[in-house]
Order: sequence, then structure tokens, then C-alpha cells
Amino acid sequence: MTRHKPYRPPVVRQPLPRSFKDLTPARHFNPRTFFRQMVLKALLTRRTGQSRKPVFPKLSHGQVAITWIGHASFLVQFTDLNVLIDPNFANWLFLLKRLKRSGLRIEHLPPIDLVLLTHAHFDHFHKPTLRRLPHPKIGVMPWGMGDLAHGLGFGRVVELEWWESFSHRDWKVILTPSKHWGARVLRDHHRGYGGFVLEHQGRRIYHAGDSAYFEGFKEIGRTCAPEIALLPIGAYHPESFRCVHMGPDDAIQVFKDLGARWLVPMHYGSFQLSFEEMDEPPRWLRQLAAENGISRHVKILDEGVPQVF
Repeated sequence: MTRHKPYRPPVVRQPLPRSFKDLTPARHFNPRTFFRQMVLKALLTRRTGQSRKPVFPKLSHGQVAITWIGHASFLVQFTDLNVLIDPNFANWLFLLKRLKRSGLRIEHLPPIDLVLLTHAHFDHFHKPTLRRLPHPKIGVMPWGMGDLAHGLGFGRVVELEWWESFSHRDWKVILTPSKHWGARVLRDHHRGYGGFVLEHQGRRIYHAGDSAYFEGFKEIGRTCAPEIALLPIGAYHPESFRCVHMGPDDAIQVFKDLGARWLVPMHYGSFQLSFEEMDEPPRWLRQLAAENGISRHVKILDEGVPQVF
């Protein structure tokens, strides 16, 4: 395990939300609105999508296949490495109904070598999913999360701080900063958060985790030069949600800041986590990509269908 920079992040980097009200406009929020928009509306909506048995491609050295499972969950495959990022196969998160099925089933997964977990929120660190995984060898996550991973089947648990890296054989992961928060139950503020850059076979894939837009993306671009950027585009309305999340307009700017070649959107379409319509983020992203002349660099994946890069 090596450090990129001799820097230890402080325990608290920004004001942390203490309740759902902190994430919504004070004049517009009330429990009834939250229940109606997030819970009741979803309960009355028919679940869509289908879990399909994927046809995994035969890869050559240097090729990478990326399969979007749904929400922020991805399977990243090389010829000799299978990586899961923020796996979540749940149909329910407490009262929140999954509105689009995961693109594949857990039993369809290949043997997993590495699991990357960006932070402890329930939609990203889903314990029931992790318990059911086919015995992943290594779990890498931000500082302060290791205790949550005990008893979940990992052969090894590694905690990183921002800009710290972990190498094994010929692959490496780097934990990068983000603008979010890590507490799982609002009071455990010691838990970290961030994104990951995965380096293997000459390729660099960046998963931003959850984040609002911030200037740190430019440093990630300069330091890590990711080629493929998996960026969140959902959960941005009302406007106060942007203190911890990004919309498609932010993702376009992040893509430019990073200097990446490919933008793969995520964090939309599975759970109703905010007030925008479920199909709005990809529609807006396509519009903005066309306006910015980068449509050919945006890859909107279908859940459960591997895409070779």
C-alpha cells in the first residue's frame, strides 16, 4: 500500500446533514412531501426492467468490459481481474422500492477478485448483497468502514485515505476525494467517502462514488488521468440536493475537468432518491452532450449488457 501524497484528511470536511430536512429547502420540505414523493409514488409505480443472464465477452489484454448493474453498481472485467463497485442487488431499501430491476442476478456474476466500496450509505454499501457475493477476495473502502465489512465474506479488508493507493499483483486502486459525506446513521462521522481510480493493463477507470461538483475533479484529472469516467447524474432536485449530488450538467463539467475519453452515467433510474422524474437525467444528459459536441464520448449503458472499451 502506497501514498500518492502525504496527506491525511480531517475527520470532517464540510457541514454534514443532520436530517432529511438539511438536504431539502426548508420552506418546501415536510415529512408528508417526502413520503408522497419518495415512498408512496414509488409504491404505486410498477417495477420495470429485467435481469438477464449476461454474455460476457472474451477479452484481449488491455481490453476492459464494463457492465452496469444499476444505480451505482458496476462489474468491471479484464482478462485476469473481475471487480465489483458498490454492488447493490436489492429490490427494497427499507421503504424505498427499486423501480428498475438490477441488470443481472448475483448468481450470474463471475468469481469476484476485488470489491470497491465508495462510502457507507445504504444504497452503496448494501450488506445483504455483500453477504451473498461469491466470496470476494479483497474489499477496498475509505477509512473508518472496515468494521462494517467484518463478517461479510471478504478474505481481506483494506481501508484507504484520500490519495492513498493499494496495489496487488499488477493492479492498483487509488481513493480520490469527493464532496459528499460518509456517515451511515448520521452520527458516525468518522467514516470516510470518495471515489476510486482503478489502474490495470494500461487502463484507468474512475468511479466517482457520490459527489457534488467541486474543484477537486481537476486535480483528479491532473493526477490520475482517467480514461473512462463513471459519473453520477441523478438525485439533484431540489437544488439543495446539489450540496452532495450532481446533475447531468455537473457531470459534463466533471468529464471536461478530468480530460477523460468516455463518460458513463450512473446513479439514476433505480431508486427514487430525489424529486426529478426518473427518466429526466439521461434525457438531459443526451441534450447537453449534443450541445457540447461530445455525444460520441457519452456511453449510456443498458443494465446487464457488457460494453467493451
